[in-house]
Amino acid sequence: MLRTLAAMTMIALLSLTCASSADDHGTKDEAVAMVKRVEAMFAKDGADTTFKAVSDKSIGEFHDRDLYPFVYDMSGNCMAHGARPALIGKNLFDLKDQDGKYLIRELIAIAQGPGSGWVDYKWPNPLSNKIEDKSSYVEKMGDYFVGVGVYRE
Repeated sequence: MLRTLAAMTMIALLSLTCASSADDHGTKDEAVAMVKRVEAMFAKDGADTTFKAVSDKSIGEFHDRDLYPFVYDMSGNCMAHGARPALIGKNLFDLKDQDGKYLIRELIAIAQGPGSGWVDYKWPNPLSNKIEDKSSYVEKMGDYFVGVGVYRE
């Protein structure tokens, strides 16, 4: 009886932990919706205002759990970054992920080709600072592209 109660308690705790963990991660639909919000602000308020808002972690519209936008120009210059402001102003065209993937080049290729799509790569999770698998949705936005990614478990 005691073992059964202990086992049931462990299962309950594990399910709560898993539910809590899932709530810490954004979904693909939420990532696409955030990209659309960035594009709407860009169309309404212009590049400078949008880039500042994207990079300002206090703006909840663009910062939700592990979801945040990033904006680059088509040469690989980081214009705005919701999680790593130190990247702003840097050219990351030749940046490789842990597996050697030129991720910015792939994001540019999607933006210049079909105009939108998903790219898989490895990137530090802002919540854990661990390198994790990530899928980012990217769309062309004028002379730039905007992306928002989801971390995959």
